[in-house]
Amino acid sequence: MVDNRTVMESGRCMECGAEGIDGFSCYELFGFPLVWEHNDPKLYDLHFWLVSCYMIQHPSNYTEEGYRQLVRLFIDAYDHDWDTAYILKRNRELMKNVDKLTNPLPNKDRQRKLAFWSMTIEDIYLGGEQQAIANIIRWKKQIRHELG
Repeated sequence: MVDNRTVMESGRCMECGAEGIDGFSCYELFGFPLVWEHNDPKLYDLHFWLVSCYMIQHPSNYTEEGYRQLVRLFIDAYDHDWDTAYILKRNRELMKNVDKLTNPLPNKDRQRKLAFWSMTIEDIYLGGEQQAIANIIRWKKQIRHELG
């Protein structure tokens, strides 16, 4: 199965290892918490963490330099407990010096390396809207731990 951003093979995302659920690909599962954010300002406050966790697990969306910058921003923001406004400010500053952030290759031509993360968007979806805040906080902790 191929959609805009994800290649699923044998029911699993070929980058993060998430299982497709209820007929949805990994990328389609990502859309659910993006919608849930509109119902809860406290959940929306975690938007950076939701998006960066997902994107860190899908490096084919970025150039090598763009991916390094994303990981660096994530680690710095996590380790220094930055608030959202400061994270966005730092992101704008960092991106000024990145020649090309997103991968210019068509989706079908991108190189993917399967990695099985201990927590993925699958876990956020399965926890549902009521558990989204707690699960995203847990996800960012897991990602930080796995990044070393």
